[in-house]
This record gives sequence, structure tokens and C-alpha cells, in this order.
Amino acid sequence: MSETNTEFKPSLSAFDATMIVAGSMIGSGIFIVSADITRNVGAAGWLVTVWLLTGFMTLTAALSYGELSAMFPKAGGQYVYLKESYNPLLGFLYGWSFFSVIQTGTIAAVGVAFSKFAGYFFPSLEMTDANILLQMGFLKIYPAQILSIAIIIFLTYINTKGVQGGKMIQSTFTITKLASLFGLIGFGFLLASKASIWDANWANAWEMKTIASDNSTTPIFGVAILGAIAASMVGSIFSSDAWNNVTFIAGEIKNPKRNIGLSLFLGTLIVTVIYISANLMYLSVLPLNEIANAPADRVAVAASNVIFGDIGTYVIAVMIMISTFGCNNGLILAGARVYYTMAKDGLFFKKAGTLNENAVPAWALWAQCIVAGLLCLSGRYGDLLDMVSFIVIQSII
Repeated sequence: MSETNTEFKPSLSAFDATMIVAGSMIGSGIFIVSADITRNVGAAGWLVTVWLLTGFMTLTAALSYGELSAMFPKAGGQYVYLKESYNPLLGFLYGWSFFSVIQTGTIAAVGVAFSKFAGYFFPSLEMTDANILLQMGFLKIYPAQILSIAIIIFLTYINTKGVQGGKMIQSTFTITKLASLFGLIGFGFLLASKASIWDANWANAWEMKTIASDNSTTPIFGVAILGAIAASMVGSIFSSDAWNNVTFIAGEIKNPKRNIGLSLFLGTLIVTVIYISANLMYLSVLPLNEIANAPADRVAVAASNVIFGDIGTYVIAVMIMISTFGCNNGLILAGARVYYTMAKDGLFFKKAGTLNENAVPAWALWAQCIVAGLLCLSGRYGDLLDMVSFIVIQSII
């Protein structure tokens, strides 16, 4: 493969950048994690508060990054900001955490989520003992994991052919999932909302408690409230993460000093409104205990079954497959630019700092693909979520 390009070509508009922000954020989390949050806090007011706190944190961070992007309008994003604001060591530590866990782990988790919901249509993709392809000690390999890896390889290949292909996939799938989510929320409020369920859910909206699988509850008081909120925010933060991916591709955005900040604000605002609206919709169609104990935590499936009947399961499955496919495209597209910038600084493999004939860092894309593929084999969706969320919080701290 010839390597004739020495720098990125600015070809992404403010709209393209906004689609990358929103599309990278919305994966599978909003369809699932509200169950775990509800088990931890046990009250409608606190459920919404967790999402409001996450939205506020996300918007605040996005606006801050908008200012930083105007100061450093080049590829690399958070890695560049840490290196320039503090020292190269912090940039080095973040960059390698990003490569080994944060970005690659998120790509793997989203890929596994795609396969998980494809299992509704193809039972052989269910991660059960009956579907094990190969077992080597503690490592079990399922068809779902192979599909996840195949999706990652396919999207990586598309992105090695130039930013235009990745941009087209991102815009198409993001518009589709935004329209689908707004449609689901609207139908939920119009067709399935019941005043009795809504009133019951909000009757004791601020009495925090845990909800067990048998629907028994345990009150939470004092300092333990902060612990419950912190535990709950693992899921909401994971669902709201990846908004900063657009800063990684600053070198390919037209007028980056203006458009990156604008896209960060618009993208995170749109997603925050959708997430809060979705949870209000859940509270209007499902009793609190059914949100907490939705089968396999699939709250959106439970809500969709109330809205659309038996076909609701397949409606959500298709929505999540569309959502995760587009999300992973944005993650794959953006992540490799960080390794490219690190390589230029001498802090990563030298080959990652080269561009192919399509002006994209193909070597870095394939390196990312390999690590994400290996992480697909390391655990289930929940395992990957916990691992990524822990490292993300540590990097913020």
C-alpha cells in the first residue's frame, strides 16, 4: 500500500461533525442501563436525576473541549490537550489507556451489543452454553463474538478507503437512529402512557431504595445515597461517553475552531434530550419494578412490547442493531487519529503515524481493530462496560 499523503484533508462539515458526536454517543446503553440504575436508586426522581447529572457533566465537558479544540485544532483530541496542558507523560498514559481499553473496549462492547440483539433473529447468536463454538479453559468463544469481530473488521476496512465512506455511513445511520428514537418516545407517550402508572411511579419519587429481583426493597439513607448515585452513573456515563471522538479528527474538519465546538454542543444537547425523554417515557408506560427487573435488563424491549405488542421486541432489536452499527463506525473512524498523533510524537508505533493513499491512518485502524477484536473474546457486554467505565472515570480523575 503506497503512503503518498503526509497530512489529513479537511472534508467534514459542521453537520458531519455533529453526526459523529451524536452517533458515537448513542449505542446500546439507553436501551439497557436504566434497569440497573433503577435497581440502585429505586425511585423515579432519582432515576431522572442520574441522567440529568450525566447530561450536565457531558454538556459541561463538551463546552470545555470546544474551547480546547479552538486552541489546538489538530488531530488527537484529549491526548493533545493533556500533553499540552500538563506534560507528555499524562498524554502518554492516556493515549495507551485509550488504545488498550477505552476506545477499543468501547468498540468491543458496542460490537457485542450488536450481536446480542441480532440474537432475536438468529437464536444461534445467543451467548448460551448450547452455542459455544470453542472452549479453551476459562475462555469460551460464541458465534456472537465472531459476528462482533466481523463487524469491526468490515467497518475498519471501509474506513481505510477514505473518510468519505465513513462519513456517509455515520450520517445515514445517525439520522436513522435519531428518527427511530424520537419515534419510539413519541409513540410511547401517545399510545401507551397511562396516568395510573405515571402517578404510581412518582408517588414516592425521592425515597431512595434498592430493588431486588423479587421486587423487595431496602431503603437508602445518608452518605449511602452518594454511593448509590455513583454506582448508578456507571451505566449512564458509559451511554453518554464517546462525545469527544470528534476532537480526535480535528485535522479533517473544515473550520475546526468554529465547527468542533458547535458540533460538541449540538450533538451532546440532542443526545441528552433524547436520553432524558426516553427515561420519562419508560416511567410513563412501565411500573418502576418492571423497569428495574426487565428481562436481561432490556428496558426498551419491555416498553416497546407495551407500545407495539409482540412485534415490539423486534422493533427494538432492529433499532439497537442500527444504533450500534453506526456508533461503532464513529468510534473506529475517530480512534485511529489519536494513535496517529501519538506516533508523530514518538509515543506509539512508528507505522501508526503514516497515512495511506486515501489520506487515512490505515495501519493505526488495523491495530485498533486487532485489539478490539481480542477484547470481544474477553467477556460479555456487562464485563466490557464495567472495564471501560472504570478506566474512563480514572482518566477523568
